[in-house]
Amino acid sequence: MFPLILPMHGLGGGADLPIPASFAIAGGTAALALSFVVLLLAWRTPRFATPGGERAIPFELAAILDSRSWTLSVRVLGMVFFGFMLWPALFGPDLLNNPTFGVVYVWLWVGVVPASLLFGRFYRAVSPACTVHLVLSKAAGRQPSEGTRHYPAWLGYWPAAVGLFAFVWLELVSPQATYLGPVRTWFAFYLAAMLLGGVIFGERWLERADPFEVYSTLLAHLSPWARNDQGDLVWISPLRHLARVPGEPGLVATVAVLLGSTAYDSWRESVTWIRFVQSGGIDQTVLGTAGLLTAVTVVGVVFMAASMATGVDDGADRRRVPRQLAHSIVPIVVGYMVAHYLSFFVQVGSQTLIQISDPIGTGANLFGTADWEVNYWFSQHATLLASTKVVAIVSGHVLGVIAAHDRALEILPRRHQVAGQLPLLFTMVLYTYMGLYLLFGA
Repeated sequence: MFPLILPMHGLGGGADLPIPASFAIAGGTAALALSFVVLLLAWRTPRFATPGGERAIPFELAAILDSRSWTLSVRVLGMVFFGFMLWPALFGPDLLNNPTFGVVYVWLWVGVVPASLLFGRFYRAVSPACTVHLVLSKAAGRQPSEGTRHYPAWLGYWPAAVGLFAFVWLELVSPQATYLGPVRTWFAFYLAAMLLGGVIFGERWLERADPFEVYSTLLAHLSPWARNDQGDLVWISPLRHLARVPGEPGLVATVAVLLGSTAYDSWRESVTWIRFVQSGGIDQTVLGTAGLLTAVTVVGVVFMAASMATGVDDGADRRRVPRQLAHSIVPIVVGYMVAHYLSFFVQVGSQTLIQISDPIGTGANLFGTADWEVNYWFSQHATLLASTKVVAIVSGHVLGVIAAHDRALEILPRRHQVAGQLPLLFTMVLYTYMGLYLLFGA
């Protein structure tokens, strides 16, 4: 993506750390192992599976956020923005200064992380697919949840995993990623699949198949906004909220795509990979596809093997254990996204804000931002950025260990609650080591 600005991913690398990269990698993995030891000593009963732990949101605020006018206003804003972006996407110049690329690859893919952490299920609230489905359902005289068929339980998150892989392939592998035609085609198929699936299965399809909604909803489980069993809006501990991610089929594949694709994005910028691609004599798209698929597969298979190696009661279905623990990967995904895309988001995001005032390249200044300057603050504070990367990755893994430990106490028999977690701990340590190595050592 953005060939001219890809180097910004690497701003604040190992050379900018206040300590050697090897120390950061070793310290990060040691901190994770130490946190696990502390958990074993101080956290001996599951806490997040118990009911309660919620605080009611002030009535006035809840009344506003739950009001029909608020919901309608947010949906209208989402549709207005979508309609506006059709203008440069369909009629704008097929150049990198077209804001379509920044909106898709930066505002949508990266921006959904802070938006979902701060506001909850952000994408669902503004999703054009969800809004159009709602309008079509009302026009047909039925509820949005109704479809012609029941959504199969075995399908779970698998459609979202496929959709997410298709998007990251477009973003990271496709040689046509910065041409409007392929981007328009991808989103045309995406909208068609979401609307057709919504007609057949109802809004359950969007909740499990829309790659961006599923991505946003998983991230939203780390936000303090939630709804209780009665549907009321409440405050909640993010880790308790995270424990409510339903462990359905395809969840492991979904988080593996999110984590593996970010790892691949780091690796493909390494000198080792670039030399291999240039000297291999194999088509770069084939190599990129194989590399992306390998990264995703390794993340998923290693996590499944470690989860299934935990000690369970005789007769228990080990195949269900990975999906019960897969929610613990979500904080790690957030840590990787922050570490890998923070400077990219700030710089290219601000550049997109400039470009969006002149959507079709006519010299317009629709929103008064065309004369603004790109924000290079992080490139001017490289040591802070590098330190932030370390903190983000280590913090994400520590939160993941806490979430996995609490769930393990819930599902594992008491005699296996220590030794049974060791394979998963080893996997988390491996993820931490590889994450820091790819960012600072590769």
